[in-house]
Amino acid sequence: MCGILGTNFKSSFFLDSLKLLNHRGPDNLGLYEYENCQFGHTRLAIIDLESEANQPMVFDDIIIIFNGEIYNYKEIIKEEKLLCITKSDTEVLIRLYQKYGENFLNKINGMFSFSIYDIKKGRYFCARDRFGKKPFYYYLKNDKFIYASEIKSILKLLDSTPNLNQKALSQYLSFLTPIEDNTFYEDIKKLPAGHFLIFDETSFKIKKYYDIDNIKNVKRNEETVLNDIEDILINSVNQRLVSDVEVATLLSGGIDSSLTSALYSKFSKNKINTFCIGYDEHKHYSEIDYAKVVSKHINSNHHELIINRKDYIETIDKMIDYTDEPFGDSAAIPTYLLSEFIHNQGIKVALSGEGSDESFLGYDNYFTMLNYYQSKGSKELFTFTKEWEYNNRAFEKRHIYQTYGETFSENQKQRVLKEYKIKNHVENYMKCTYPPYKWLTYIDFKIWIAEVLMTKLDRMSMANSLELRAPFLDYHLVEYMLSVGENLKKGNTNKYLLKQVALKYLPNEIVHRRKKGFSSPFIEWLYEEYKEDILHTILEVNKKLNIFNEDFIRFLFNESKEKRFKQHIWNLFIFAKWFKKVY
Repeated sequence: MCGILGTNFKSSFFLDSLKLLNHRGPDNLGLYEYENCQFGHTRLAIIDLESEANQPMVFDDIIIIFNGEIYNYKEIIKEEKLLCITKSDTEVLIRLYQKYGENFLNKINGMFSFSIYDIKKGRYFCARDRFGKKPFYYYLKNDKFIYASEIKSILKLLDSTPNLNQKALSQYLSFLTPIEDNTFYEDIKKLPAGHFLIFDETSFKIKKYYDIDNIKNVKRNEETVLNDIEDILINSVNQRLVSDVEVATLLSGGIDSSLTSALYSKFSKNKINTFCIGYDEHKHYSEIDYAKVVSKHINSNHHELIINRKDYIETIDKMIDYTDEPFGDSAAIPTYLLSEFIHNQGIKVALSGEGSDESFLGYDNYFTMLNYYQSKGSKELFTFTKEWEYNNRAFEKRHIYQTYGETFSENQKQRVLKEYKIKNHVENYMKCTYPPYKWLTYIDFKIWIAEVLMTKLDRMSMANSLELRAPFLDYHLVEYMLSVGENLKKGNTNKYLLKQVALKYLPNEIVHRRKKGFSSPFIEWLYEEYKEDILHTILEVNKKLNIFNEDFIRFLFNESKEKRFKQHIWNLFIFAKWFKKVY
């Protein structure tokens, strides 16, 4: 895993900008220039540890800077009969480009963002993986093209800080982060997951190469489906063990990370290292006891990190620094602290369980949503509750479910923002005509996974020079589960199919325990630490922006003290802290 940076012009600040990505790749810093184009790379050495695999890599008038891992690169070399000089997956991308041009992305399985510059054509070809695991930001204005793994490196090369993007703020209030190509900075964009861009002197275009919006159901019996899931998952775990350094696992004690750890342990010749995080108070949020059960069952070397309020509060500013913009998922903070803990053990790679809930209908809320889809709804007097919102959407025949992390509804945003017209933020996804049980998966892969979970995993782990790999996000498994029929997928419990597979590898008490999720005492610690300063910080920022309805802000603040609307006030507080840092 690495950091990339490139420009189509020369800047005396390029090296300083690249150094801002050192945390993403502390093992090597590489620079290359061709005419006015600059290329930079910071490397976290995981596959082919030799210097021959350092980047930028140049072969046959092709320059590449690449962030990620291609899990099937050895198979590709054989199948495509590629002649490679190095043992690196980076060179495989160059050879595929030479053979197929832009038409090779669906051949690779991995997490990636990269830029290929074709010297003969004077053209950039840049791409991002299917589900947005690796970031790619860019700026194109006044003939200046800058692209990077993180926004901070682009900002360093600009003459001034761009204006606040109001559309991004609206999306953030709804979904914890900006979606589609938006960032909080006007003119700085992100390449959407499953897309590539081509840029030369005469044109700039972005094109989608992958989607999961048209996967047909395939009729199979339950036994066949269970065997297929197990085979695909075993293969996915094994592929993500491809590494020339040790691989550990995150083990929360939930079924996803537990099954991932159990499969890894089963096929490993050595004891594996597992890592878990807990809290010194508010212990009902902690899953450490369950993680211990699994660790004992698979005989792992288990490591626990217990954090306190001080640890948590001090990490808020670090989270903002590494995301470069407001990010509302409070789970980013324990993810950062656990990644730091793993890094301090000398480990560079770990497996995680993200992506299972979305494919296997793991969230209890999914079943609540399916009930709403079967309802016609009714016209009722407005309240601020989610129940009113879902009932109203059913009544108005709108899509009821918009993503797992939805926070502010459009009606709530009309009250918190002084001037706001209701928008349909999922309009661009509504070409997908899936029935409700498939829509839940589809829209969560578009927003919750691509924009929220992948941002959390990448920024918080790479802040600590740690690469996290998610076996449940293998596209073969995602596509397969979208082809499974409704009744079989739903079964008689959440994650019905996965639980049948997991019983072969895990104790019953782990498989059938109630889902907890990666939660933390974020609002308790926030109020204990900051008290009235939470409100004062938001109102102070509003004196400059004058966009919030302060009476409604006060209402949310008081409600959040009682554990209501707590995500709403967290979003506003994080935005305010970021705004004070930047503007």
